[in-house]
Amino acid sequence: MAGRINPEDIAAVKERTAIDDVVREHVTLRPAGPGSLKGLCPFHDEKTPSFTIRPANGTFKCFGCGEGGDVIEFVMKVEHLTFTESVERLAARLGMELRREDGGPRGREEGLGRRSRLLEAHRAAQELYATCLLERPDARVARDFLRARGFDGEAARRFGVGFAPRGGEELTRHLRGLGFTEDELTIGGLSARGSRGLYDRFRGRLIWPIHDITGDTIGFGARRLFDEDPVQAKYLNTAETPIYKKSMVLYGLDAAKKAVARDRTAVVVEGYTDVMAAHLAGVEGAVATCGTAFGVDHIKVLRRILRDEAGLAPARVVFTFDGDAAGQAAAMKAFKDDQRWASQSFVAVAADGMDPCELRMAHGDAAVRSLVEDAVPMFEFAVRTTIARFDLATAEGRVQAMRAAAPIVADIRDNALRPEYVRTVAGWLGVEIDQLRDEVQRAARASRQGADHRGARSPGPTPPGSPPPGPGSPGSVDHPDAAVPEPSHAELAMAIPAPDLRDPVVNAEHQLLQALLQYPDLFDADVVDRIGVEAFAAPAHRAVFGGIRTVGIDTSRSLTAWTAAVVDAAPLAVRPLIAELAVASLPTRMDKLTGRPTRRYADALVARVEEVTLAREVAEAMSTLRRLASDPEADSVRVREASVHLQDLQRRQAALREEGA
Repeated sequence: MAGRINPEDIAAVKERTAIDDVVREHVTLRPAGPGSLKGLCPFHDEKTPSFTIRPANGTFKCFGCGEGGDVIEFVMKVEHLTFTESVERLAARLGMELRREDGGPRGREEGLGRRSRLLEAHRAAQELYATCLLERPDARVARDFLRARGFDGEAARRFGVGFAPRGGEELTRHLRGLGFTEDELTIGGLSARGSRGLYDRFRGRLIWPIHDITGDTIGFGARRLFDEDPVQAKYLNTAETPIYKKSMVLYGLDAAKKAVARDRTAVVVEGYTDVMAAHLAGVEGAVATCGTAFGVDHIKVLRRILRDEAGLAPARVVFTFDGDAAGQAAAMKAFKDDQRWASQSFVAVAADGMDPCELRMAHGDAAVRSLVEDAVPMFEFAVRTTIARFDLATAEGRVQAMRAAAPIVADIRDNALRPEYVRTVAGWLGVEIDQLRDEVQRAARASRQGADHRGARSPGPTPPGSPPPGPGSPGSVDHPDAAVPEPSHAELAMAIPAPDLRDPVVNAEHQLLQALLQYPDLFDADVVDRIGVEAFAAPAHRAVFGGIRTVGIDTSRSLTAWTAAVVDAAPLAVRPLIAELAVASLPTRMDKLTGRPTRRYADALVARVEEVTLAREVAEAMSTLRRLASDPEADSVRVREASVHLQDLQRRQAALREEGA
């Protein structure tokens, strides 16, 4: 066993190591008064920086959580190392050889702690993989894979990309020859044990080294290349080891951290090749997760480097996602964590759904830079993704979309921005500003009262690809908690509510149906085609009028035969209503000579119902025009056509009102 590290060497390590250089590998620092630097604490989550260092005396202190100490204690805490491992790591930075108190000779294994040994094994593995990619004939498939994606040999060297030999034991033999033990190789995830002994963890795959924030290799990502590969997964990653925790690692962060700190912008992409493409295109702040979703720990890592602090100008975090449903679902998941940032979050999705690597191949470096520069706010993406599930051309769709979008608007952190977003989203939906403002206020109240109430009152964002909520569907306003099977025709009919005659519009519909059933000869034959079933607001009236339309106005039949035909054509549930309509007295004066209603009365009823229909069309046209007017990319011809169409409908509406009067 090796003895303790010589105390003089420990003192020399502390004296010669600049604590601010070590801390900057994890935290972005800024001046905080004479002789002090400040940043977000790496040991607890905070929005206002309370972590302070004094380079002159080599100490740190967080006035939020109380952590403090010297540079060795900082490395121990932030990288979860032992005291010995921390001293060895700092000594390696300095190129300093450590002495042991016993003064005796020490072998390679004795001179290094376990973490250092694992890091050294990974460094040696990376070198072997990189050499194999460039020199081995069987690595041609890997080289072709990279070339097909726009990466040459220089790009491969820059990112340390390699190739795992197909034999299955070459890396293990190489590392054993360098003195590493079986336990070190298996604990580090480089080799695995089988019935015949150790074998390589990665075989016949393209390899990306995964570095920690300081640049040490701590794991690998491996892409399948050969059809005969017994492991079917396209990507394999190093399993969790003492030096590799995937929830806290971002691929490319060691290369990106300077740009992230300088520009206060981080770009989160989805894969290794996307990171390579982004960096080569000039987007130097690009990083990616390693086989896991972007989560809370990743946010904490980036926040410290971005200086994501309250009181500073907001930093910028851009997420790039594929344009498919999975990419949209990932974006919505990222949106749920948006409250954890003080920064402004953005989403970048290429118009044709390409990822950064594909975009660079198809359109060049400038296209990748433009993708990031043109990213839309996360809030806007979340709202547009949510309302895209609804048919905004209908009043029902707009109301449902408004209720789904309202909780998103209500959750905007900046109270000063919320009214502006209300106006913006109202334009996207094509609804009145006051209407959306009321819904947002209801959503905010519901949020304060608890998640369960909010779920029943105002459904929030759901993953793309889900059907729009509607009556009887899971998550709808009518039935928020359970799925409802598709109703039969008879069940649907039984559910038709009685018309509310207190509503003037419904009352006018009622009178029109009475007149049609009792005096069909007062109406032109084409009136039933001209009006349309959708003109009736009451479901029961729509069902009755549907029966009338099916039969058509036929004055050649007797009134009894015609009414019977209408009864047969209508749903069972409204047949009693037809019987009532066919005999109830009309609320109008009858002609003294004929004892019948006047033609003028019949025409006024038709005009009233037509006016309601036209009013709905006017509302739809106004909604369309609002949505087009709020879209900067809308075709000017379409805007002009929508405006002309609205004016035509309004003229027809005015003429109908005069006729009805």
